[in-house]
Amino acid sequence: MPNETLMLYKLIILYILDNVDYPLTNNRLTEFILERQYTNDFNVQQALAQLVEDGYVSSEFSRHTTSYQITSTGGQVLSLFLMDLNPSIRKDIDVYLKDHSYVLREEASYPADYEKTPAGDYITRLKILERNQPVFEVHLSVPDESDAIRVCNEWENNNADLYRYTVLKLLGTK
Repeated sequence: MPNETLMLYKLIILYILDNVDYPLTNNRLTEFILERQYTNDFNVQQALAQLVEDGYVSSEFSRHTTSYQITSTGGQVLSLFLMDLNPSIRKDIDVYLKDHSYVLREEASYPADYEKTPAGDYITRLKILERNQPVFEVHLSVPDESDAIRVCNEWENNNADLYRYTVLKLLGTK
């Protein structure tokens, strides 16, 4: 693949990540690029890997998916090459992010993950984020992986109720 083509894919990814203030999953980045038939999945993954390797994008692996955020260095690089990204592509990205902003923000605001401990049980990490900063975080120990998966899955539907309950109980109000 020519370097100019790979650079275009990198610019698309950097532009997307620069226009959100929360991490985006690999699936969401890939979905946008593939739906518009800019390239194939292999090229997206290659561009992402190089962006991470070069320090322009940071990555975090959680529950079988990777999420990405632009770094300050990535933002600087984007500003240098922004004019190389076709205005119609920038507009496509802007419209997509506007149309999907609620769903994308929701996905990033309630992360849940787990890991096996040296003792053999599992620790779940459940968070509520605002502006990418934790406002509520719970670590819960469970005996096995199936329980950890179930806790993480339930977090998506119950995080607001658990947060509200905890705050009310701790503050002694009803």
